[in-house]
Amino acid sequence: MYVVATAGHVDHGKSTLVRRLTGMEPDRWAEERRRGLTIDLGFAWTRLPGGRPLAFVDVPGHERFVPNMLAGAGPVAAAMFVVAADEGWRAQSAEHLAALDALGVRHGLLVVTRSDLADPEPARAQALEQLAASTLGAVPSVAVSGRTGAGLDDLLAELVGLTRRLPTPDQDADVRLWVDRSFSVRGAGTVVTGTLTAGTLTVGDTLAVAGRGEHRLVRVRGLQALGEDLRSVPGTARVAVNLRGVDRSDVGRGDALVTPDAWRETEVVDVALRYAGDELPGTLVLHVGAAAVPARVRPLGPGAARLTLDRPLPLRTGDRGLLRDPGRHQVAAGVLVLDAAPPGLRRRGAARTRARSLAPVVPEANSPATPADPADPADPAGPDESTRLAAYVAGLHLREHGLVRRDELRALGLPELPPDSLDVGAGWCADADHWADLLGRAPEELAGWEREHPLAAGMPSDVLRQRLGVPAALLPAVAGAARLLLRDGQVRRLGTEATLPPAVEKAVRAVEDDLAAEPFAAPEAARLAELGLGTRELAAAVRAGRLLRVTDTVVLLPGAPDQARRTLAALDQPFTLSQARIALGTTRRVAVPLLELLDERGVTERLPDSSRRLAPRASTSEGR
Repeated sequence: MYVVATAGHVDHGKSTLVRRLTGMEPDRWAEERRRGLTIDLGFAWTRLPGGRPLAFVDVPGHERFVPNMLAGAGPVAAAMFVVAADEGWRAQSAEHLAALDALGVRHGLLVVTRSDLADPEPARAQALEQLAASTLGAVPSVAVSGRTGAGLDDLLAELVGLTRRLPTPDQDADVRLWVDRSFSVRGAGTVVTGTLTAGTLTVGDTLAVAGRGEHRLVRVRGLQALGEDLRSVPGTARVAVNLRGVDRSDVGRGDALVTPDAWRETEVVDVALRYAGDELPGTLVLHVGAAAVPARVRPLGPGAARLTLDRPLPLRTGDRGLLRDPGRHQVAAGVLVLDAAPPGLRRRGAARTRARSLAPVVPEANSPATPADPADPADPAGPDESTRLAAYVAGLHLREHGLVRRDELRALGLPELPPDSLDVGAGWCADADHWADLLGRAPEELAGWEREHPLAAGMPSDVLRQRLGVPAALLPAVAGAARLLLRDGQVRRLGTEATLPPAVEKAVRAVEDDLAAEPFAAPEAARLAELGLGTRELAAAVRAGRLLRVTDTVVLLPGAPDQARRTLAALDQPFTLSQARIALGTTRRVAVPLLELLDERGVTERLPDSSRRLAPRASTSEGR
């Protein structure tokens, strides 16, 4: 489906034209039909020659109803601009064009109505000149008469050409449906309407209501497009969505239905301004999508400003809108969202610094958007510019934060990573310089910890994570890239032997000398205390592979199990505990736990009468 906003004219000539094209009445209210004046948004649709469906959003033209006009035109990518042959270019025509220009609308068609009442050529020439200076550029034009039907076939042919020039929407994109109407239907509940510009809606989908600062989830109960019940509707389309889980009073014009967790609602945005005067008022109204939100304007530098909104909106980098001065009834500036999550401006001179950081993309944003070529169905200007902008702003975020989640960047409209960034896994990306700094600091932090805690098994991983300021999910990647071993909640150097402090090394050597003479005469507690070998020192010696802990109070050399097996193999099988103790030259304090250790390792096996024998083909490397 294709959706076109009809704009420009103030009276019933425009609505009459839509009625002739579609056979439908776009003016929904009796007051509109009585006064011959469109007050609120009207909707109608038809099928073009060849079967292409086309929906019209008929917007009011009178200056009193410009906010309603913007709610309808804001989400739409194309406009059918209408002027009357007997009236020509008027003040409301200029304001409508200023709005379309500020919104960056690049696809359009000029229609001169009432050609039966006056020569259409003067009005056509005047309007084409005005349109050519806007983002619409050189558009096709056609003169028609809504009363007689003259020129309608030519208009239908031009509408077919217009739809062929429109860019193809991404049907897999995250959904953001700006609501332009909300009402209740008996037996169905709440229904909202809007223009779905991208993505796909399906019955049963769960969506979030954005724009009120709440996280309210709703379910799609039913869908209609062009008056037909459907299970699924891809963008672009005019849709009516029957919702479950929300009252009509809790969703209305200016809210949005969005894919849950895929959008970030923001109250502060940095924007580029197009066609702004020398000095903007401090408070204006931001119109974006179907929303109209008062905004405080803080200039940052040439062509850039920070907007603080009265309520949060789901905005992304690349979104277009406009600032309107309702007191003067005029468009103050076009707006291109640069950053939907900008840094705070807390220090003196922070605004100037921020302006300098945005400067490389502000000139492009301030320059008039390249009008679409009516003869070329491609849309070359938009995507490249959007990609460059997204990559640049993503780079700003990465330089500011160092590490950013990919889904957070996507929610801000920043799927494109700059060249100086890295995808570091676990859903995170990093600024290349920051990542290199982390990899350099990690071994330094570990070395400092080892100096402070020479007997520790390793540095607790959570301590390293906190000192580096990285999320837990990324610590394995940091440790691996920095050639550190992360295991059992501890961080150690990869491929290096554990070393002991000099005093501990001396004491362990004394124990090794004692055990070299009598391998199974484990030192008594008094001897260990004399040498200064407490629990921590013994644990360090065991981790270093210098001693074997049989029990908390019995330590031997690491080769003791092998030596015990050889000794026990010389005994008659089976043997008793007493025979083993005598053969090993030790006491029950050592013999009992040592034999239990050999049992566990499968070196020996205990028989029902409590005697033991060497297990067949047993090896001290088996078992634990």
